Amino acid sequence: MKRFGSFLTLAVLAAGAGAGGYSAGQHDLSVSDVVQMIETVIGRPLSAEPMPRTAGPVPFGPIIYYRHPDGDPAYSSTPKRTEDGRDFVAVLASEDVSFEVRPEIKAAGGEATGPSGRKILYYRNPMGLPDTSPVPKKDSMGMDYIPVLEGEADDGSTVEVSAGRLQRTGVKTVRATKSAVVRPVRVPGTVTLDERRVTVVSTRTEAFIEEVADITTGEAIEKGRPLVRFYAREIAQAGALYAADLKGGSDRNAAAGSLQRLENLGVPAEAIAEIEKTRKVPISVTLMAPRNGIVLERMAVDGMMAEAGQTLFRIADVSTLWVVADVPEYELSSVRIGDKATVRIRSLPGKVFEGKVGLIYPEIQGQTRTARIRIELPNPEGLLLANMYAEVGIATGGTDPVVTVPDSAVIDTGDRQVVIVDKGEDSFEPRDVKIGTRGDGMVEIMEGLAEGEKVVVSANFLIDAESNLKAALSALTPAEAQP
Repeated sequence: MKRFGSFLTLAVLAAGAGAGGYSAGQHDLSVSDVVQMIETVIGRPLSAEPMPRTAGPVPFGPIIYYRHPDGDPAYSSTPKRTEDGRDFVAVLASEDVSFEVRPEIKAAGGEATGPSGRKILYYRNPMGLPDTSPVPKKDSMGMDYIPVLEGEADDGSTVEVSAGRLQRTGVKTVRATKSAVVRPVRVPGTVTLDERRVTVVSTRTEAFIEEVADITTGEAIEKGRPLVRFYAREIAQAGALYAADLKGGSDRNAAAGSLQRLENLGVPAEAIAEIEKTRKVPISVTLMAPRNGIVLERMAVDGMMAEAGQTLFRIADVSTLWVVADVPEYELSSVRIGDKATVRIRSLPGKVFEGKVGLIYPEIQGQTRTARIRIELPNPEGLLLANMYAEVGIATGGTDPVVTVPDSAVIDTGDRQVVIVDKGEDSFEPRDVKIGTRGDGMVEIMEGLAEGEKVVVSANFLIDAESNLKAALSALTPAEAQP
């Protein structure tokens, strides 16, 4: 370095001399004029003593880390040697790179404060090294030292974020409210007939079918429409006995035995009234439709011999139908009788049918591990057909209001659930909570949060990560290292 300074001085002198000689030759200057010109160029008299080299400030402070002797990006928190046996150079606190205090943490009186106005006690190393600083600074890798605010020295989890940073990261907060949590359960189902509204038309004795009405399977019929006309020997005998009782002058009460026999054989009331009126036994009997509905089966054929109890027609009333849905076993505890249900049919887009859970079948299907539930749906327009595929949504959950927050406010790590609470003054605190029912974008908070407290619902994982890092670094920093 000394050789370089001497060389530089000689070069300046030579340049000055050359410039002076040239100027002297052009302007006819004397030697004294040339000397004065050179002194003006170099800024001091040529006869003066050499200027002493100004010494730099003496490093001070504790050793905060060790760096590579050649300036390579290699650092260590403990003494270390290079591969060729040279020691790493110790870096004292005053030698680390530092910068001016940022404007946002300057107070009017010159005292450093955080975004919320609280006093900054000191700054700690971002990598957890045991060193602190009374002023803002950066380490050799360009990382800002972390400010420790008044009231936070013993709380390593609370994070203070400036208003500008809150806006840049998109942090949003909402208040915890009290409301009922509705948890929809969506399961597949099938439309079926109401088994209470299915009727079988048959005879109670052997009968010869004389004529069947012009009715086919799938046709809608009304109550009282003639279905089949038949002859039955037992009915004829009972009718003759009843007619004889009536002809003998006996009233209806006296002929109660023969009348009861006709009723037991299923003779229609219209046929009995005809016997009472004419005192004659009808040769054949006509069966009428017992209800409005759809003909599901037609087994009667002209001229057939029907056995007692043999099905001739099967008719179903479809004004009300069932939807039987399969609920997974793990969802069964949340479904209750009386819960509202909405049913959508794939073949009827845009149509929504509403009903209630009428029955939970007391059996779990062994292969699918599901339980069947039954929903009753009115079908006045006849749009619903048996065996249609249905998508069922059941509104489960309690009706009592509970403390709730949006789903996005809860950070679920698997073994714990955390919400970020806005404590005001740009300060945030992670808090463990116990959650309950989830549903409709909301989650019940059973413990850890009160109604009205503000929680972060957007970018909360960034604050949580910073809080965890801060807590971890606080644990690594010894108490004696604090100024």
